[in-house]
Amino acid sequence: MNKEAFYSFADEHGIKYFEHESLAKHTSFKIGGPAEIFAKPSSVKQVCDIIEFCQKNNTKLLPLGKGSNVLVSDDGIDGIVMNFGSEFSKITLLDEETVYCEAGTGLAALCNFALENSLSGLEFAYGIPGSVGGAVFMNAGAYGGEIKDVILYADHVDKDGNPGRFTGEELLMSYRHSAYSAKEYFITGAAFRLTKGNKEDIKAKMDDLLGRRFDKQPMDKPSAGSTFKRPEGAFASALIDQCGLKGFRVGGAEVSTKHAGFVVNIGGATCKDVLQLIKDVQKKVKDDTGFFLEPEVEILGL
Repeated sequence: MNKEAFYSFADEHGIKYFEHESLAKHTSFKIGGPAEIFAKPSSVKQVCDIIEFCQKNNTKLLPLGKGSNVLVSDDGIDGIVMNFGSEFSKITLLDEETVYCEAGTGLAALCNFALENSLSGLEFAYGIPGSVGGAVFMNAGAYGGEIKDVILYADHVDKDGNPGRFTGEELLMSYRHSAYSAKEYFITGAAFRLTKGNKEDIKAKMDDLLGRRFDKQPMDKPSAGSTFKRPEGAFASALIDQCGLKGFRVGGAEVSTKHAGFVVNIGGATCKDVLQLIKDVQKKVKDDTGFFLEPEVEILGL
């Protein structure tokens, strides 16, 4: 890419950016090489500007939120990684029961905002370590709840730099899928319709679900959350456990001894380690049980 052209463009439009930024610092797996350019827009206008620049200059563009469900190549990512982070995380009340937040908002921040306003419906999301943009992208869910249960609409910018919105059924939400799964849009924000509740009851449920996470999941080690999607008619973690794979390692990557559905970084794991471990687990589970495990984690830069 023409870096000098981007530097001039970013300075002119007030866009914050970094060169050769380690993506291991921006992913929950703590794995990944550098981004050629790591841009941090603070407005929808800047998102549109970056998209327009990339189109005109034939430059690759990849969005990234909190990096909680991704595995990044050891070689890093060429082009521009557009990070929806703290600069893109405003939360507002549209009315007494509707919350709007920008894509870079952490789910924990959104849940706490709902709590402070005595709004119920998002308790299930407390403890999911991602951003709102990522949660909408994959219809994140836990403990019987999913984003599709509470989302009203999502705002985005398409690949031509045009802002738009999907509402209701247009979001095409199903298990770990949405209208955004085809990666034709950049999510910029979302509105959630919640219900008035008792603050103490909401907090008790949030604390209970968070406690369950710490009891059952390897929250003390870097991971990308659940590594595999749930196959129809079974549970990935149970299948992996059944095959005796808890504790199985490739390099610094390990099938968690606490929860077999998680691959964790026990220290110094590379993208190559994780990919090989995933491949080995898939083969063993397929050979022993007949089930094929599809990765839930997004693999970037390969």
